[in-house]
Amino acid sequence: MPHHSKSRVPGGRVAGAAGRLAIACLTLLPLAAAAQEDKLPPPDGWLARTDHGGDGVEALQEMPPGWHVTTGPAGIFYDPETRADGNFRVESTVFLFDPEGRNEGFGVFVGGTDLEGDGQAYTYFLIRADGSVIVKRRDGDATSTLLDWTKHEAVVTWAARGEGAATAKNVLFVEAGGEEVIFGVNEQEVFRTPRTGQHVDGVVGLRVNHGLNLHFSSLEVTDG
Repeated sequence: MPHHSKSRVPGGRVAGAAGRLAIACLTLLPLAAAAQEDKLPPPDGWLARTDHGGDGVEALQEMPPGWHVTTGPAGIFYDPETRADGNFRVESTVFLFDPEGRNEGFGVFVGGTDLEGDGQAYTYFLIRADGSVIVKRRDGDATSTLLDWTKHEAVVTWAARGEGAATAKNVLFVEAGGEEVIFGVNEQEVFRTPRTGQHVDGVVGLRVNHGLNLHFSSLEVTDG
């Protein structure tokens, strides 16, 4: 499925040029420290839901380009106005800071419905520091696994981030077509599943497990 150039990030802002993004990412380390110390405000319009109660939105701060996330409990972060429906591609660039030995998952979700209610539902695609990927779906309090944790060479691990690098960078994508949904990392497919019966159309957002320090520099939705 082709990746068209038109994209949108939560809040209605157009995704920045790649050059500006590359320059801005050089400042992530000091900005991350500032976010933790000064508790920058969460973005307007964003909501959060932790797995075990509480809103948790203070863990997400706007930090152009993108958003910095420092989690206590695991949960989701989203702008209810950001949706993907029909044929689409969702792409997000994420930088992992030192996980301090934790091997927790982080990534994106699609197909979100009733996210503030008892019937919350979505499909989520995560990676973790050891290079593993997982695809799951949530239906209320229950979750089911489409792809269990599996190591894949496409993922840049924390150990392989590069000498002296403060972060490990990965680009996650979800492509939904008429028949199948494809999940990938750094332009490599890691899993696909039939679209029928899955949570695909709906709100798009971020999913982060507990105790992580991350920067998501983009969350783009492109029509397929």
